[in-house]
Amino acid sequence: MYADNLLKFRLSSSVFIVLGVALSGCSTGPKGFAHGQYDDPTRVELLDDKFNESDMQQMADTVIRAMVACQYVANAAKPPVVIVERVSNRTEEHIDTVSMTDKIRTALIKSGKVRFVNKEERGTLNDEYDYNASGNVSGPTAKKRGGQIGADYILSGNIATNIQQVGDDKFIYYKLTVNLTNTETSTIDCTEDRELRKKYKKQSIGL
Repeated sequence: MYADNLLKFRLSSSVFIVLGVALSGCSTGPKGFAHGQYDDPTRVELLDDKFNESDMQQMADTVIRAMVACQYVANAAKPPVVIVERVSNRTEEHIDTVSMTDKIRTALIKSGKVRFVNKEERGTLNDEYDYNASGNVSGPTAKKRGGQIGADYILSGNIATNIQQVGDDKFIYYKLTVNLTNTETSTIDCTEDRELRKKYKKQSIGL
């Protein structure tokens, strides 16, 4: 009797081990995804009702063109110096506003129409000035305080949304507003907004 029970236990264990190996082999990627391939980031595909990279691209492109075309930038004797503030998210949805801010700043720098002060690295710059003044750096190459360029403008913005649901239809409205504020006069010399409206149909659950 003991031998029969032991044999059954070993057979059952073997079956579970084989099944475990087979199932683990079917899931080769994160959360079971496999056979990945590159996709076109410019292709518009609404997979769900969340803010996506296509929305970000469309909004950023509109704002960038408007900032470059603004008379205070386009007609400036030399490229204005700008400090960029992170786009504020006024929606209830998680939106990567850091990426949106970086996208706008990168495109504006590449346009050659504006220059940006790297506000995020001010602490690192102060540390570097201290190190340069410590005597460890060759005199002709040592960098001193007092040479930084003051910003002419502050680039800031916010994104807001409004959601309406009527029957089986869901409407999502996004609005991105960006301002260029003069640091000397505090006036908003350039401004632009971009609106997006998307419609979704509620799917019926089949049996």
